[in-house]
Amino acid sequence: MVYIYKKVIYGKPYYYLRISKRIGGKIIVKDIAYLGNDALELEKKLNKLTSHKKEIRKAYHNIKKFIQGEYYLNKIKKLKLRVNPYVNKKSLEEIEAIKLHYNNFLRKDNQTKEDVYKDFLIDFAYNTTSLEGNTITLQEVNKLLKENLTPKNRTLREIYDLQNTEKVFFDILKSKQEINNALIIKIHDELLDKIDQRKGYRQQDIRVLKSHFKTTPYPYINADMKILLKLYTKNKDKIHPLVLAGIIHQKFEKIHPFADGNGRTGRMMLDYILIKNKYPPLIIKKSRRGDYLDAISKGDKADLNNIDAKYYKDIVGYLAEEMISSYWSNFNI
Repeated sequence: MVYIYKKVIYGKPYYYLRISKRIGGKIIVKDIAYLGNDALELEKKLNKLTSHKKEIRKAYHNIKKFIQGEYYLNKIKKLKLRVNPYVNKKSLEEIEAIKLHYNNFLRKDNQTKEDVYKDFLIDFAYNTTSLEGNTITLQEVNKLLKENLTPKNRTLREIYDLQNTEKVFFDILKSKQEINNALIIKIHDELLDKIDQRKGYRQQDIRVLKSHFKTTPYPYINADMKILLKLYTKNKDKIHPLVLAGIIHQKFEKIHPFADGNGRTGRMMLDYILIKNKYPPLIIKKSRRGDYLDAISKGDKADLNNIDAKYYKDIVGYLAEEMISSYWSNFNI
């Protein structure tokens, strides 16, 4: 395996082309070329190499992902971003590098963007529905949404769950609507179409199993949603969009305004806030469900008007990790 290795000495990066091979029962690692200390020159240096062409081509996508990440990260570092109390400097720089690259992606032709979003949607739909108990596998989701092949031995509810997620996701990509009660209810009702006939905000109290917070009593849902939307409007031009998305998501889940589908609706709203601010959508992965629930629960002690960083650093940090870990694989074309 060939990859680019970055070594930082006194804050300065040095790049090496490294090869890793299994010989006998051992992994042997060797640097095969020095690529300098300028991320902007990495591609040129690689193209000049005369050896290991076959290995480099095989590792092309991972190498490209690394180069793109370093290129945009170096551009952002030159801006000297201000300290953000909700997210550490390293993560903030990587998020802004992602935004810079993503906005270049948005300039691509419509067919290319549609193809990339379609692949992203497969992963998003699988994870957001499986977090709520959907048992359809990632491979089955791919066949259902790309080839319209219905998986065997699965319920219609699970199939509608995924098809509704696809429809709503592509709707919000095109939407210019401001976030308000009507939009939130529309997103929810379309996500639960043919699944749950209860429309609009709930008319009874509910209890979230295995949770340590109390949801809003149903007579006060409209009042609490009004507070939440006022908080969003007040802060949408003041705080970082990822921070805002994390805070609104946590508070929405605590209110739990619907009888069912709160998680799916909340995650769709989270991505809508990011998309409206020209950040890429992200995926909250089923494999990290425990980390997600732990992070979001830290805000349970804060009241609806409280946005103190001590309550929201965990959820914002978690969302930053999710975006950073998967972005370059999803949008690096």
